[in-house]
Amino acid sequence: MDDIVVKVENLVKRYKDLIALDHFNLEIKRGEIFGLLGPNGSGKTTTINCLLSLLSFDKGNIELFGEKMTPTSYHIKRKIGIIMQNVAIHEELTVYENIDYFCGLYISDKKKRTEYVKEAIEFVGLEDFVKFRPKKLSGGLLRRLNIACGIAHKPELIILDEPTVAVDPQSRNKILSGICELNRQGATIIYTSHYMEEVEQICTRIAIMDKGKKIAEGTTSELKKMIQNTETIRIEVPILSDEIIASINNLTHIYKTTYIDGVLTAYCSGGKHNLIRILSILQDNDVSLGRIFTELPTLNDVFLEITGTDLRDKE
Repeated sequence: MDDIVVKVENLVKRYKDLIALDHFNLEIKRGEIFGLLGPNGSGKTTTINCLLSLLSFDKGNIELFGEKMTPTSYHIKRKIGIIMQNVAIHEELTVYENIDYFCGLYISDKKKRTEYVKEAIEFVGLEDFVKFRPKKLSGGLLRRLNIACGIAHKPELIILDEPTVAVDPQSRNKILSGICELNRQGATIIYTSHYMEEVEQICTRIAIMDKGKKIAEGTTSELKKMIQNTETIRIEVPILSDEIIASINNLTHIYKTTYIDGVLTAYCSGGKHNLIRILSILQDNDVSLGRIFTELPTLNDVFLEITGTDLRDKE
């Protein structure tokens, strides 16, 4: 059991008539970067708040590091770092003072705290901004400061809730590489995001939630095998008759086609030569072609097919 950092069993949380968590189960092993995904209202935030014992729940059990989690489990809470979507810092303090303050909530030894704060500043690349107050920082730098405040005390479990929202590409890359480095240093990560490419890039395992339930779990590869789509083919075709579209739609491994604004899209399930067969039909009918694109399924495709919701369309 020592390798299980988070264990949630049969968790139920109700808000009057609304069931926010419906017999939810979860296990996260030490050393994982675990993606927790779901549309807005799926229960992700409720799950995190219950994990942290910020919310009571109606039924179930939560264990962190092999111990039952309670509101007074301060020895467990010292092992946790939290970086939420809304930046939580003190506007009146400088960058250095903010990190020192939050680190001081866990580390009382002044010498050790000074060392930890310096390391956190270097880790997120804020060395040139230590005397700045938050209002002078860009959005990306604020996110980095928020992360530094959450990880300065060197937690074993780090919860990151959409840490890259509305940041520039440079800061996003810095944050993602920093998360991977924290993981290499031994931290277990819980990561939520609406950016599917980030989740595919860094997460070792993923759970998809909807309506308070876990509806799928596995690695990215395992999740992609759960859906019908194996390939999407898009071809620019200025003019295309209904008869030709019907012929393509009747191919063995094509389960759906659309033709919108001069683009033919064919959704494939299995098969190795779907593009060749489609092009053969088009060429036999002397159809003029433009650009051709083929795409393997993405994590967003998995999410869309399983939940009926596109995470790229945030509410």
